[in-house]
Amino acid sequence: MPRKNSPRSENLRRAMAQEAARVMAEHGIQDFRAAKRKAADRLGVGVEGALPSNTEVEAALVEYQRLFAADSHGATLRAQRSAALRAMRSLSAFSPRLVGPVLNGTATAHTDVQLHLFTDHPESVALNLLDRGVGHDVGEHRLRVDAERFRIYPTVRFELDRQVIDATVFPLDGIRQAPVSPVDGRPMRRADASELEALLTVQESPRV
Repeated sequence: MPRKNSPRSENLRRAMAQEAARVMAEHGIQDFRAAKRKAADRLGVGVEGALPSNTEVEAALVEYQRLFAADSHGATLRAQRSAALRAMRSLSAFSPRLVGPVLNGTATAHTDVQLHLFTDHPESVALNLLDRGVGHDVGEHRLRVDAERFRIYPTVRFELDRQVIDATVFPLDGIRQAPVSPVDGRPMRRADASELEALLTVQESPRV
């Protein structure tokens, strides 16, 4: 029979999740593992097994934003989603999808706008940006594709409306299977431009 965590252990996990969330919100750390380690150091905890899960940290981040940054968070998220939509329209030839914290609503002011693009000729994305005079950097991301495998994908990074756009380029058939989310281990949620437009409409509607 599995052993239940003690109330002290649960309280410690909760405190670490809250501190990791604060670190992500205030200091621009986007990697969950790095934020948890920093939180553990600050709380004087060195036991790996006591660290909260990524989903616990994400839940704490949502609560932090609700309590301490509701107005600024909403404005930041609108700006990020608006920049994402503009970028997606300009890259429509590559069937762009929005992913990550900007889509999920947990983005901080330091979060990059994450896009997935699809083409069997990844160099065509950079050429598209060059043709339009958009300065950019190329790189790569290592993403988990299932429980056991990782794969390297090319990326392009550029700025639009003072937001950093970080676009990962997949082959055309990559649109059928999203990589694994670092938060909950499930396939990443993806949204096309029409879904993002709907999110922005809901977000901008006046509350009764």
